[in-house]
Parts: sequence; C-alpha cells; structure tokens
Amino acid sequence: MRTWFLSAALALMCIAQNAAAGTILIVGDSISAALGLDTRLGWASLLKQRLKEQGYNDLVVNASISGDTSAGGLARLPALLTEHKPQVVIIELGANDGLRGQPPAQLKQNLAEMIDKSQKAGAKVLLLGMLLPPNYGPRYNQAFAKVYSDLGREKKVALVPFFMEGVGGHPEFIQLDGLHPKANAQGRLLDNVWPTLKPLL
Repeated sequence: MRTWFLSAALALMCIAQNAAAGTILIVGDSISAALGLDTRLGWASLLKQRLKEQGYNDLVVNASISGDTSAGGLARLPALLTEHKPQVVIIELGANDGLRGQPPAQLKQNLAEMIDKSQKAGAKVLLLGMLLPPNYGPRYNQAFAKVYSDLGREKKVALVPFFMEGVGGHPEFIQLDGLHPKANAQGRLLDNVWPTLKPLL
C-alpha cells in the first residue's frame, strides 16, 4: 500500500512539474538563427542547456529566420502564438530594418504591435535591443537605439539594451562577414540575455 502511495505521489509531482513548465518563444533574425554556424552552437540552443542545468523544464521554440525584419516577425507572430502558446516571447528583431535604412518609426510600430499581441495572448515579453554600425550616422543610429529604450519604458517590458554587448565591434567574436557572431560569442549572447530573462520564468 505504501509503495502505491509513493508511486502516486511521484506521479502527481511529475504532473505538477510539467504543468508548471512553460514555453519560451524566440522570434528573431539571423543572430538568433545562428547563421553560419551549427545551430546546436547558437545561443538559443545554449539557453536550452542552461534551463535544464538550473532545474527549469521550459521548452524553447526558436522561430528565428535569417534576414527577417520587424514586419516579417509581426506577420508571423499570430500563428506562432496560436501554435505554441508561450509564457515568454523574446523579440530579437530590428537589425535588418536598420541595415536597410528603414524608418525607425516604422520599426517602433511593428515591435509595439508584436509586444501588444504577445501580451494579449498572456505572454511576458523580453525585448532585445540592437545598435547599428557607426557608418549609418549619429542621427539615424540614435533614433534607431531610442526605439528600444522607448518601447521598454512605454510598454513596461523587460529590455536588454544591447543584445550584442561585448560582441559587436570585437573582431575576435565576429564572422568574416563583419556582422554575425562566431561560435565563441554565443555564450556571451546568452549571458547578456539570462539575467533579464530569468525573473520572467
């Protein structure tokens, strides 16, 4: 009888643990898609490992696509929310908007709509900010960076001001294309995200 109760208790604990586990949805571009690398080396895959190591059962769904823009992410988001029902949505978009010289106001509108849709679906949002190379000029660069800080404040969402902190501008961490992080930078990217993500879990 005692064995039965122990087995039942363990089963209930497993059910409760699995019920508490959530889904983290990453909607990003080539940086999160680990362009040029084995995807198993990318920061999103390293996140899965860290969650497991620290006792979290959350599922990570990496829906990042190389070359994606904020408009593309916005278009894809509703179906992703419906399919995965995430508890946390990590938005890592905007670099391609900036590299194409698109208006920061349009970037802000697209990201704001992504935040609103995610929150309406019951998810917490983590926004990963980006900066552009200096050759785009101080005026455009400042307007671009301001998009993320303004959204973090206005929408009251968790924000990593610069996702590529400690990586961007450091040749030893960047592939030959001058844009995408190498494998040795992926741990740094995760470390940039983790302190802000952990309280949302």
